[in-house]
Amino acid sequence: MRLTYILIFSFIYMGTFAQVTTPQPSPRSTISQKVGLTTVEVDYSRPSARGRKIIGGLVRYGDIWRTGANKNTTVSFSDPINIVGKSLAAGKYALYTRPSADQWEVYFYKKNNMGDASSNWEEDQVVLSLSVPSVYFDPMVESFTITFSDLKSGGATLNLIWEHTLVTLPFEVPTMAKAMESIKKTFAADPKAGDYYQAAVYYLQESKELKQAQAWMEKALEMRDKPAYWMYRQYALILSKLGDKKAAMTAIQKSNELATKAGNKDYMIMNNASIAEWSK
Repeated sequence: MRLTYILIFSFIYMGTFAQVTTPQPSPRSTISQKVGLTTVEVDYSRPSARGRKIIGGLVRYGDIWRTGANKNTTVSFSDPINIVGKSLAAGKYALYTRPSADQWEVYFYKKNNMGDASSNWEEDQVVLSLSVPSVYFDPMVESFTITFSDLKSGGATLNLIWEHTLVTLPFEVPTMAKAMESIKKTFAADPKAGDYYQAAVYYLQESKELKQAQAWMEKALEMRDKPAYWMYRQYALILSKLGDKKAAMTAIQKSNELATKAGNKDYMIMNNASIAEWSK
């Protein structure tokens, strides 16, 4: 009898809590992208065209769109940014759009968990609005896609793509200010060889005060017991940019010697290409 009760209870329990699991028609996607020293995160759902007319059809011109499906799309920035020429504070925002034939209105919305906001839109929740052109995109993109492109240390472009429509949102991040603050703070304490190296490479990448970059790289080389081939390569690139080809050649040959000993073929190829170029 006791076994019968246990079996009955088990069937009741399973019937109460069992749940069918099936894939979502518009699956969720998350993107986390480092741009310079700023983290940008996008959380959105990806509906598919499935033979339907999308922009100007399913996504109607003139209507507020959640820029995805299911929940509204969100985008967050760990630092203040400048996007399409306008300032936006750090934070997490809902990303709404209002498409038209050749231009989209883009809204960064303070409330970020509303889903479809078309019926209860609150204008005072709009932190920033932008008017940006939309352009024809080929090939056809079946599923709504958000991507990052044109990645640089100081910025990137956020792209909205679906069907044959592309909308681009270029933005800038405060990399230079954050990097300079980090260098200042670290150098005021107890900088190591790696700190001088990183600072020198950053200045080289940004073509900023190359004589200072040279001094920092020489300090890094001096502080290391066994200077590495990657350090000598960057040192050579700094000297080359300064116009000291003779010193640059000496440094690149040292890098190549060390890379050969280490068996690093990638650096050997890069160094040989530099040697060939600087020998002209």
